[in-house]
Amino acid sequence: MVDVTLKITDREGTKHEIQAPTDMAMNLMEVVRSYELAPEGTIGVCGGMAMCASCQCYINSDNELPPMSDDEEAMLSEAFDVQVNSRLGCQIQVTPEMEGLELELAPES
Repeated sequence: MVDVTLKITDREGTKHEIQAPTDMAMNLMEVVRSYELAPEGTIGVCGGMAMCASCQCYINSDNELPPMSDDEEAMLSEAFDVQVNSRLGCQIQVTPEMEGLELELAPES
């Protein structure tokens, strides 16, 4: 099993350094939920279908991530508080290339 270290800043500004598995097909939204870094019912409202933007986060490091899908791009075009580094956590699967990834949860809309 290979774990990666992720540095996640929650919506209150608290920084968390966590270990996330790369062999369980988890996405960033699921990692945030499993570590309870956002109140229940405020992240992943649509279940990870790129339909609500409740898992929007700001990527603050230059790790290689998969390109944005059309669905993710469309959802972010309608979301609040979008920045140039915004991504939907539900659309980014945890991989070994994410070692040291830094992200911040977008404000709850």
